[in-house]
Amino acid sequence: MEPVIQPIRAADTYDLRHRVLWPDQPIEYVQLPGDESGWHFGAFEAGQLRSVVSLFVEGEVARFRKFATEPTEQGRGFGSALLWYVMQEAAERGARRLWCDARQEKAGFYQKFGFGVEGEPFYKGPVPYVRMSCALPASR
Repeated sequence: MEPVIQPIRAADTYDLRHRVLWPDQPIEYVQLPGDESGWHFGAFEAGQLRSVVSLFVEGEVARFRKFATEPTEQGRGFGSALLWYVMQEAAERGARRLWCDARQEKAGFYQKFGFGVEGEPFYKGPVPYVRMSCALPASR
């Protein structure tokens, strides 16, 4: 069954962001100062939230942040469906380029979607990251 992807509130992303990305930090750590200016999406299965991502568009450049999928649901296509959806949403909102700071261990996942690594790895706390980006097609 294909996941149902729909807009959600920023606050609806916090629990999953926290549990998956930074469980050793206070929940405030995953709340972004600009959350209110972004678009937030969730992938659902049978009414259960399985994956979340937040999209921020500034002109022709978009960024997604805090992309998290339930650990027990990883590898089932929720993240892939959500990433394709966000790429389309960004293009429809006028973005020509999409980027993210990806955990280095997940770079291969993003490369399957056309993302390339830019620059050298860097750290957020003890976690190595790489900046990745891809070109987006012009929206119709």
